[in-house]
Amino acid sequence: MTNNIYWTLYKDYAEQIDTGILQAGSKLPSENELAATYQITRETVRKGLNLLAQNGYIHKVKGKGSFVLDTGRLNFPVSGLVSYKEMAERLGRRSRTFVYETKCVPAGENIAKELQIRPDQLVWKVIRAREIEGERIILDIDCLLADIVTGLTKEITGDSIFQYLEEELHLKISYAKKIISVERATTMDHDYMDLGNDTHVVVVRGYVHLEDTTLFQYTESRHRLDKFQFVDFARRESNVEHWNK
Repeated sequence: MTNNIYWTLYKDYAEQIDTGILQAGSKLPSENELAATYQITRETVRKGLNLLAQNGYIHKVKGKGSFVLDTGRLNFPVSGLVSYKEMAERLGRRSRTFVYETKCVPAGENIAKELQIRPDQLVWKVIRAREIEGERIILDIDCLLADIVTGLTKEITGDSIFQYLEEELHLKISYAKKIISVERATTMDHDYMDLGNDTHVVVVRGYVHLEDTTLFQYTESRHRLDKFQFVDFARRESNVEHWNK
């Protein structure tokens, strides 16, 4: 029964935010007020609020309460290393993946430079578009070392490459370097994304390493400008010792 109410709280507020009843910046009732309204414990209230936060509906500010986020743009994590499948599940939005290419080919000069390998070395090249709420708004281009990643298929790339790497190949993915830029849209962007009259896209280049520091994946994730905001949470380190010197 408690779980049903926790989901009811989540769905009630998700619907109010989706339909615009609650605008970005609005403050939600306090935990005590929500507990009284739904006749549940504060712990159960927190479960509902945490789910709203995880799916990008609200931002919880310690000591101040919960505030509605701008859901017109999707929160895309900068510092996290998550798969698209994991991100889509957190967003709670209707989504599909279109796989345009999954093939093993020589790296060529450009990809070889990014992966620090020979141009004739084989890589898996995967091209996928991500459709969210009926619009293709992300184009992912992935290149993975074929001597490390084996057996990729269209079925695998249409689901989750990271899941396959970790659960089937038992690879230990450790960290990634990311570079973000705004660039002029290419012919491929227009062919595989619903860009309309947009002339530029946000490009996130990722260099993914295994636990032993091996660089094994280079990816370009190309995003429609109006649909994403790139978020990170930063904490300032204490400079007390520095200032006292």
